[in-house]
Amino acid sequence: MKIGIIREGKIPPDKRVPFTPTQLKELSEVYGSQLTFLVESSLIRCYSDEEYLEAGIQVVEDISEADLLFGVKEVPTHQLIPGKTYFFFSHTIKKQVKNRALLKSVLDKNIRLIDYEVLKDEAGDRVVAFGRWAGIVGAYNAFWTYGKKTGLYDLRSASECRDLEDLKVELKKVTLPPVKIVVTGKGRVGKGVLEILNHLKITQVDNHEFLHLYFEEPVFVVLSSSDYNRRKSDGGYDRDEFYSFPERYESHFLKFAEAGEILIAAAYWDPGAPRLFELKDINSPDFSISVIADVTCDVEGSIPTTFRASTIQDPVYDVDRETGEELPAFGKQTSISVMAIDNLPCELPRESSAEFGRQLGQWVIPALFEVNAPILERATIARDGDLTLEYMYLSDFVNQDEHS
Repeated sequence: MKIGIIREGKIPPDKRVPFTPTQLKELSEVYGSQLTFLVESSLIRCYSDEEYLEAGIQVVEDISEADLLFGVKEVPTHQLIPGKTYFFFSHTIKKQVKNRALLKSVLDKNIRLIDYEVLKDEAGDRVVAFGRWAGIVGAYNAFWTYGKKTGLYDLRSASECRDLEDLKVELKKVTLPPVKIVVTGKGRVGKGVLEILNHLKITQVDNHEFLHLYFEEPVFVVLSSSDYNRRKSDGGYDRDEFYSFPERYESHFLKFAEAGEILIAAAYWDPGAPRLFELKDINSPDFSISVIADVTCDVEGSIPTTFRASTIQDPVYDVDRETGEELPAFGKQTSISVMAIDNLPCELPRESSAEFGRQLGQWVIPALFEVNAPILERATIARDGDLTLEYMYLSDFVNQDEHS
């Protein structure tokens, strides 16, 4: 079995890798002749071609002889090799319009697409993800943005930090007034956010304290979906019903927007679920949030001020409260500053890649030797030119006219 590590082709480029040189060397030693690894030459990876060569891994210009191809981000359609099996984050399962052409090309080229986002164990929990690192870097960037907006301190960007320890040292510069911080989400991403908040020794409070008490120090609250969604009919909440029929619910997040000044959005969002707030709400004098770090980065999703993804090079844009239009970053003191980078772990690429590769080594590589391994079957979006049964709901989406 030949496994190829593809060169990332998305623009802006992503430096992450699915496996580090050391991990490929260790897997080669464990599986011997059963597995051969090829690495497509790249100038932008966080691990250089030389590091792979030093680990005894073959680096090639032509990756087409590999049976299975592993990447990280979406693969440009012209780079897809027909008939292959690909592993990458396709960002198509929520019917993301920008990737309709990608999914169509996968089908046209008879590619088996296995999406990391839906690799789950028997309990339905994701097994490979960059979520923790997205949370860590996203929270850091929230404080980077707040420092820039207020002029209270000045942090280096996360991408200028050598590693996580260096990033934590940089955080010593943070000096906060008694600001209130709202965090949504308690999953992998949310736990990554908590690592930074706990490192800063910011006090966590409960919902009632956050909404009704005054503090002389910065505090934060962590919200679950039950804290800001309620049934339209009677104001109740049932978790199973919410996840099955999110359209029956409405948001009551605005009370937290009135109390908080920084929002770190780290909760998974279903397109059928309510948004946290609507764009018109930001013009209210009661809407106190001035910095939003949208770690989830669902464009025009749960956070309506996320008009587009920002980039590591240009991480923030502002939204005018009165007009609801985009402004240059920090161009107006009263506007809301939005950080919505969609590849946050790329700012600490070596460490985030190493953790991701460990997960792949634990869950995916052994499954490759099983016949119809359930974990891979459940994550297969397309095969033999068609969508698989579980993903047939994407049929209308993928066949839509490009301009509709």
